[in-house]
Amino acid sequence: MRTGNEPVTARSALRLRFWLSLWGLIWSGAGAAAFSLAARPGWAAACAAVALLAAVDLAVVLRHIHQGPHYQPGREVPPYEPPGR
Repeated sequence: MRTGNEPVTARSALRLRFWLSLWGLIWSGAGAAAFSLAARPGWAAACAAVALLAAVDLAVVLRHIHQGPHYQPGREVPPYEPPGR
């Protein structure tokens, strides 16, 4: 059901974002290390930049998770205001 206030009550899949950020951080960090060892500074810098972005996203996601149900309500909290009858 649409109520018109979806942008206000939208929820993010924080656990999914956590795991995707961690995955990106691991692979881009490994890529930066591998390209550094292979003497490819351009690719190493690109991978390091992606690793930095993934680390920042990971920090934001962890902060929102630790802030509690305001940012990640449980299953019992509907994503919209129930209609008044």
